[in-house]
Amino acid sequence: MIPGRRLPALLAALSLSGSAAAAPDARIQTAFRAEQASLTELYLHLHSHPELSWRESATAARMAAEWRAIGCEVSTGIGTNGVVGVLKRGDGPVVLLRTDLDALPVKEETGVSYASTVRTSDGRGGETSVMHACGHDLHMTAVTGVARVLKAIPGWHGTVLLVGQPAEEVGSGARAMVRDGIYRRFGKPDFALSLHCHASLPAGTVGVVEGFALANVDTVDIRIRGLGGHGAYPEATRDPVVLAAQSILALQTIRSREIAARDAVVVTVGSVHGGTKHNIIPEDVALQLTVRSYTDEVRDKTLASIRRIVRGQAIAAGIPEDRMPEVVLQDNFTPALYNDPKLAARCRGVLKGALGDDRVLDAQPEMGGEDFSEFGRTAEKVPLFDLWIGAVEPGKYATAKAAGRALPSLHSNQFAPDHGPALETAVTSLSACVLELLGH
Repeated sequence: MIPGRRLPALLAALSLSGSAAAAPDARIQTAFRAEQASLTELYLHLHSHPELSWRESATAARMAAEWRAIGCEVSTGIGTNGVVGVLKRGDGPVVLLRTDLDALPVKEETGVSYASTVRTSDGRGGETSVMHACGHDLHMTAVTGVARVLKAIPGWHGTVLLVGQPAEEVGSGARAMVRDGIYRRFGKPDFALSLHCHASLPAGTVGVVEGFALANVDTVDIRIRGLGGHGAYPEATRDPVVLAAQSILALQTIRSREIAARDAVVVTVGSVHGGTKHNIIPEDVALQLTVRSYTDEVRDKTLASIRRIVRGQAIAAGIPEDRMPEVVLQDNFTPALYNDPKLAARCRGVLKGALGDDRVLDAQPEMGGEDFSEFGRTAEKVPLFDLWIGAVEPGKYATAKAAGRALPSLHSNQFAPDHGPALETAVTSLSACVLELLGH
């Protein structure tokens, strides 16, 4: 994402104070400095008190309390644990600012003093550790910080909708809030903004993508069925293990032979389960797939190809019709995130003014998923922009780049954002964008 020739200049810019590196709005800087200590306390609390998807009751209550203290009119229980805070100052544009609330079933191994030690039910009769391994704690803190900054700055007019969304990690919380009538109940936004930590960008920078930024995410379960029997007599069976192996390899031809090279698609078989003993050919094998794409057309073609290929492999293996594979598309589909190009370009200009050219980076689309996209796929067609916030301590970033070493990714038990500069950058950036969109 960062060409090598830009890296020295970037690191030099990050070594300067915000006022020296750029000429940011002094009002934003003054308001942020007044709130910085308490925002840091909020971040540390949220990080050490994570909650899993659909169980974010305490987190939602904390967000509701924080936003009420700012002066927002707050509603809770939107799409289960969703929170909406309305910060209104006369007539004007409506800007939605969304954060996610949930954490992940990961045992934290970062070694930071405020690391999560939370354990909770895994929903299957056992226990799991819980960690904010995707930066949602920083997102919540930043959105709260933006609201505090806006409260302190006079002169703007319009409405800011603060949205605390549950269950982003399972790709269904935004859809729940949309189905619960968020736009009908609180008004249609003119623009919707979000942010996300980025584990491959140095803290103090932001990444901007115009157009498709993140992918359609489909979860597919396939049951390959055969005719089981003794491992010594395979001729008397129809072996689903062999059939599963053939199907897995054949599925990879979708990318290489069925989808145009200019179109992105990923078909990953992430789990294979079948059999109980060395010498028993089982009755069936279960496959779990994640399928990624950008456009609806490529998505539909890929899913149809998966169904056709596994059925064709079964026919070739002599599987009877009543034992054909079962292909189940799970309903937790996350649509691709499309950053409205005009809105992204407008925000890019604002960000360069707030941070300086060297700290606003041209990022590339990725195949991860983000259900913020749901807020733009309603009948209202609200334009979206998701801003990527650099999260890696610049020294560690430079060392890793020089050594060609990978950094801890999102969802890693080692992911620990450099929260001080990342938070300041996030609040400064989003505050500047919101003020621009409010016409101030």
